[in-house]
Amino acid sequence: MKRTIIKINEDLCNGCGICVSGCHEGALQLIDGKARMISDLYCDGLGACIGDCPVGAIDLEEREAEPYNEIAVMERLVPKGEGTIRAHLLHLKDHNETELLSQGLRYLKEHNIGIDMDIENKEQVSACGQGFTVCPGSREMSFAPVKPMAVTGSIPSQLRQWPVQLHLLNPQAGYFRGADVVLAADCTAYAYGGFHDRFLRNRTLAIACPKLDSNKEVYVSKIADMINGAQINTLTVIIMEVPCCGGLLQLVKMALEQVSNKVPVKQVIIGIQGEIIEENWL
Repeated sequence: MKRTIIKINEDLCNGCGICVSGCHEGALQLIDGKARMISDLYCDGLGACIGDCPVGAIDLEEREAEPYNEIAVMERLVPKGEGTIRAHLLHLKDHNETELLSQGLRYLKEHNIGIDMDIENKEQVSACGQGFTVCPGSREMSFAPVKPMAVTGSIPSQLRQWPVQLHLLNPQAGYFRGADVVLAADCTAYAYGGFHDRFLRNRTLAIACPKLDSNKEVYVSKIADMINGAQINTLTVIIMEVPCCGGLLQLVKMALEQVSNKVPVKQVIIGIQGEIIEENWL
């Protein structure tokens, strides 16, 4: 049958194994230093592993494949314990796969597996391992209204250059030479209210999305060129607290492995309600 399933570009795959640990269904394994699909039966085609891959080696394609088998997946997951089982079922819930979710719950009942599966109210278990009922990168939430601040006059932008998207930037451009650079995940400027004044003043900006952008291997070489070629002064990496955002820091670490010029790197993590959760030099 034809269905959507993941495709791994082995030329891009660097064997980091992040996608393997992120695939609770057990469809992926590291073999000979590359991530490989071990069976179509275990791949649900929902693409959770795509956001985990720091080099963009995973895509979705429609092709002839064995039908996904929830029962086969449950048989593989049960020996891995309660946390993995729950994470898998919450993953199905997050993607509105109600039929597969029902099959999984029915399997547990038929095999007398006593696991607390209150998936409607569970708040401390996560398909992403970060304490949310669903992956916080796509979980729908509403926040309480914030009392507007009294502002007199317009607030000046602190942006010093254009373009800002990393794919469009020339790492050898003059505004990178000896600069303090901010590499920010796309969502951070929308989440943190004082982004311009706090992070952009007297800095050069590059933005990227580690989950949705394509050709992320180009990002590694561009960051390396900024460090070695433009000899930037510092690099501040600003990401959201959601797990997929960590891929941006992973790209920076990969670039650091390729350069001879070591540059101070600061990590800033922004919460989904706009607070600074962590700020430290690596």
